Order: sequence, then structure tokens, then C-alpha cells
Amino acid sequence: MQEHDARILRGAALPTAVVGVVAMIVGFALSGLQGVYGGLFGVGLVIGAFAVSAFVISWTGGRRPELLLPVAFLVYTTKLGILFVILLLFKGTTALDTDVFVWTALACIIAWLAAQAVAVKRSKQPTIVPEGEEDEAVTEDREAHR
Repeated sequence: MQEHDARILRGAALPTAVVGVVAMIVGFALSGLQGVYGGLFGVGLVIGAFAVSAFVISWTGGRRPELLLPVAFLVYTTKLGILFVILLLFKGTTALDTDVFVWTALACIIAWLAAQAVAVKRSKQPTIVPEGEEDEAVTEDREAHR
């Protein structure tokens, strides 16, 4: 994973974890231990899904940039499928508070997307680099992975 991608990932994961901790505290106040489990499951699912997809897309971008769009689409549809299966498996469970889970997941998704947008804006990483202006480190990195 390239350094700017790692900075963006950290910039999104840390605020999301803070939101998750707050959600678990609120969940405990509302539903006791089941609320904590619901919050923990919600924040873990969101951070895990977004972190894995960011890692896969970054890895693909470093090796085969022409495959970024198909891989991003595949990661997105796979993430939705896995979420659907998880929601079906936990339908009607009493092990965790499902309301706390849903609200925690929603708050963490919003926090992740907002924090990632801020981190991308702060990184000032050019999206398109003209052929002649490519950074030597990027060129060397691409050559090493071929």
C-alpha cells in the first residue's frame, strides 16, 4: 500500500473508531451489554469492510491501474453481498441489540465517508499525472511490481 493511501486509510479509520466507541457507550446506556455487542458488531463490520476494500483497491492501483474500475465494482458488489448474508444470519438474534447495531453502522458509515473525503482533500495527491511529470518514486514502484 502506498503511503498516501495508508494516510487516507488512517484518516478515515480513526474518526470512525471514535464514533464507534461513542456508539458503544450509548448502546450500553440504552440496552446494557447487548447494546455494547450491537455497537461493537456495527463498528467492526464497517471498519473491516471499508478497510479491506480500500486495501484491495490500493493494491490493484499499484500493480494494474487499468483494472481499478472493475475491481472497485467487484469489491463493492461483494461487500453488499456479504452484508446481505450477515444481515440474514443475524435476523431475529437476541445476542445483540439490532437497533444499536443499525444506528452504529449508519453513524460509522457516515463518519468513514466524511473522514475519507477530508483525508483525500488534505492529501493533495493528483488524480491524473501527465506522462512526463511522473514522480520518480512512483515510476520505480511500478517498475518493481512488473
